[in-house]
Amino acid sequence: MRASRLVSVLLLLQARGQLTAGELAAELEVSERTIHRDVEALSASGVPIYAERGSHGGIRLVDGYRTRLTGMTGEEAETLFLAGMPGPAAELGLGTVVAGAQLKVLASLPPELRVRASRLVERFHLDAGDWFRRTQPVPHLGALSDAVWSATRIAIDYDRGEGPTHRLLEPLGLVLKAGTWYVVAAVDGQIRTYRVSRVVSAEPTEERFDRPEGFDLARYWAESSEAYERDVARVEVTVRVRPDRLDILRDAIGNATVEAAEYLGDPDPEGWLRLRVRLDWPDEAPLTLLRAGPWLEVLDPPEVRSRLAAAARAIAERYAGDGV
Repeated sequence: MRASRLVSVLLLLQARGQLTAGELAAELEVSERTIHRDVEALSASGVPIYAERGSHGGIRLVDGYRTRLTGMTGEEAETLFLAGMPGPAAELGLGTVVAGAQLKVLASLPPELRVRASRLVERFHLDAGDWFRRTQPVPHLGALSDAVWSATRIAIDYDRGEGPTHRLLEPLGLVLKAGTWYVVAAVDGQIRTYRVSRVVSAEPTEERFDRPEGFDLARYWAESSEAYERDVARVEVTVRVRPDRLDILRDAIGNATVEAAEYLGDPDPEGWLRLRVRLDWPDEAPLTLLRAGPWLEVLDPPEVRSRLAAAARAIAERYAGDGV
């Protein structure tokens, strides 16, 4: 662990020139005392590292010194190539750039790491999309990406299902979540999230904007995702399901929802299981549960049961003339 940290200290100083003990400690999540011990250890091993005192001081390497360590382990080399996702990169117009970068990195690796990285590409492949789900068209992703890079405003028409509305965005970043692209943007002083597939037109402008000071895209996304999952409307539904058809229920409402379900007592006289599940979006719950077919019965609440029954009757009536 310490050897890895010493390498990290070297690479950080090599990349940034000079850092204080506090900055290094925060970066590596250790105490300043640990950093001072690491500096002494590096100096004792012959590394030309020194500390300057004063308000503008800090820890630095002698000018011109470059460590021969790449800092890349076998696992890191493998991860680099495992992280290459050609689909999203191609959607951003960066497919050939990613491929070219990987080739350059591969060529620069020592032979043993080159073999390991090549073997990984041969044996593992990442497919981020869901089964039976076509990638949503995102014809305006390139324009939004350009606006993010150049920090220029972009005018869009956005369709939430009730017809397009006009927005002037100050795009701060793009996020790929479970195969779906989102643009995070400032609008009228507030930061909002828009699904890129719902953008029906995009018109770049020449107007530049200043990014909010200290804005962190990853932190914003984590916090907004947590808030969304916490605040989304939910309904608790009690169901009975044939135990050998739990896989169909998993397909209908999601494996995570089934795993989090509360099992209520022993199986009933027919051997069916009773579960209490929590479903997002109460209005959509009946049709979601209908996907489980005759292998599931909703017991409670009454409004979900009645709406599911009404949907089943409507389906039966539609096919009544077919001798079913």
